[in-house]
Amino acid sequence: MNKRAAAWGMALALGAASPAVWTGSASAEGVNDDLAAVRAATAAYHNEDKAVADGYIPGLEFCAESPEGAMGYHDVNPANFEGPLDARKPQALLYQPGADGSRKLVAVEYIVIDADQDTATDDDRPYLFGQPFDGPVEGHGPDMPVHYTLHVWVWQHNPAGMFAEWNPAGSC
Repeated sequence: MNKRAAAWGMALALGAASPAVWTGSASAEGVNDDLAAVRAATAAYHNEDKAVADGYIPGLEFCAESPEGAMGYHDVNPANFEGPLDARKPQALLYQPGADGSRKLVAVEYIVIDADQDTATDDDRPYLFGQPFDGPVEGHGPDMPVHYTLHVWVWQHNPAGMFAEWNPAGSC
């Protein structure tokens, strides 16, 4: 089992994250303040070793990209699936490769396991920053459950939008 599958397996064992407690603000000014709080909470993770020390498991197997753009490598923290969703503790950090072979923090991703594991229903859709999560979508591997996601490009400009899934300015 690879590290990413193990991280998802641990997340399932811990249970689904409950609806957001800190949902942030829906006003433009409030959202900017909330995004600043996310940047402050994740700034240390520009150093991926710090992220690993804090429980993030590096996504080494592939850099996610599509014709719509790139996401990057996903480092997942199983502990952040426990308890209520907290915008300052994203379930995943997204890194893209730098020209020198290093990995650069570009975004955070929030992941909430779908309560009924049915992609045809969405009555448990979470929200953060006044934004609905994408999904529910099937897992991307055998150990991944049906889930919702919200990508937030707090460290890289995304011409498709701050909350878009893919970043056409990114690269793998």
